[in-house]
Amino acid sequence: MTSALATDDLAAGVRAIASAAREAGREVARLPSARKDAALTAMADAIDAARGDLQHENERDVDAGRAKGLEAAMLDRLRLTDQTVDQMIAGLHQIAALPDPVGAISDLTTRPNGLRVGKMRIPLGVIAIVYESRPNVTADAAALCLKAGNAVVLRGGSEAIHSNRAIAARLRAGLEAASIAPGAIQLVDTTDRRAVHELLRQDD
Repeated sequence: MTSALATDDLAAGVRAIASAAREAGREVARLPSARKDAALTAMADAIDAARGDLQHENERDVDAGRAKGLEAAMLDRLRLTDQTVDQMIAGLHQIAALPDPVGAISDLTTRPNGLRVGKMRIPLGVIAIVYESRPNVTADAAALCLKAGNAVVLRGGSEAIHSNRAIAARLRAGLEAASIAPGAIQLVDTTDRRAVHELLRQDD
């Protein structure tokens, strides 16, 4: 999914991820509500269909965490149980059911000269999210960004790398099923801490 990060040039790999997200973000910003909601539903279906694979990949993370001596509380946050997967699926459906924030107008006032002034919600473009080793956040964060018309670059905790890869792949499959550019959901697919620094440099 992000093979550029497998090369020695980490900076170029992160740059490629950010560029792909920006390109896809232009499409996502123009999507009507129905298309976004269809994608969110397809993402939920993809997660549900792959729950066995997701939990298998998650066990790799849990086993590695246990070998590294992670505390029991951290292992609990890391683990994808049946209930956690159900919550991810329910969260995707709940976000799909929310009103579309794009284009919503608030604080509308009329100036003395008759001019009406208000605030309109518009997409930001690309949002980067760095978060801890709680893999269900991968689905939650991606879904919220899509609903708001944004592409997203995700960088989860290194302890959940296999889980995050698997979840992100299913989310992107949901986008493809809804005929939306899968590049709208990008995962920084490395545990190298330098990747976060490179990501923060992508201010254009």
